[in-house]
Formats: sequence, structure tokens, C-alpha cells
Amino acid sequence: MQKFRLKSEFKPAGDQPKAIESLVSGLKKGMRHQTLLGVTGSGKTFTVANVIEKIQKPTLVIAHNKTLAAQLAQEYRDFFPDNAVHYFVSYYDYYQPEAYMPITDTYIEKEAMINEEIDRLRHASTQALLTRQDVIIVASVSCIYGLGS
Repeated sequence: MQKFRLKSEFKPAGDQPKAIESLVSGLKKGMRHQTLLGVTGSGKTFTVANVIEKIQKPTLVIAHNKTLAAQLAQEYRDFFPDNAVHYFVSYYDYYQPEAYMPITDTYIEKEAMINEEIDRLRHASTQALLTRQDVIIVASVSCIYGLGS
């Protein structure tokens, strides 16, 4: 089994060692909810990368939008160049849900445009999860749209 190996010129500093130990301890105790707080640029991604290396488990990182997910995926690829880091977001470039306007008795059909490259990335993520243990999936909250269809 391939192990997570964090590659960085930096070492945890300041509050990071305590945060890493606390998060690792919580995971080992089965804590379902933990929070890592920090201002922009404080090293939260690096802190989580250290936790991933210590825990050695496939990891799902969820970002609030596609842009942040892409940024995080690249940062984790830089930290884990020998491991499988994948980007899993909604494959819609455009999505208009169906709607009904009762005042005018108008039905608007669902309309969507799927990005084929993102669809390929989603399949690569799924394949990695089925074949490897050293997987980090960076996803957006919208990634659930289109699952199972």
C-alpha cells in the first residue's frame, strides 16, 4: 500500500503542532466533528496535510465552491506529489432547474450544460477510490449534483 508522504520545506510552527495533535487525537477517538480555525494564510491546508500524513487514511476535503476546491487540490498535489489527489466538483458549467410560474401557468424545463473534462476528473476520482488507499479527494459542496444519474 502506498503511504501518504508529505513533501514540504516547512515544518509545523506556532499553533500548528498543537492543532495537528489535537485533530489526530480526535480522529483516533472517533470524534465525528472537529473544527480547525485560522485566518487566511495561517497554514490550515498545511496543518490538514500533516494530519493526513499521520492518519494515513483516504481523505475527503470539501470546499464551499469550485474555485477554492481547485486551489486546494493544487496545494495538496504539491504537498503529496506521490499520492493520488483528485478534484471532484459538479460537472455542470450551467444549470437551470425546472420551474413553474403559477401566475402565468408557465413551465420552464430544466436546462444544463455538462463540462466533459470535469466529468472525466470525476471518473478519475472514483477510479482512484476503488483502486488505491492513498487518495485525497478535494470536492465542492455542489459535487453531489448528478450523482446516481
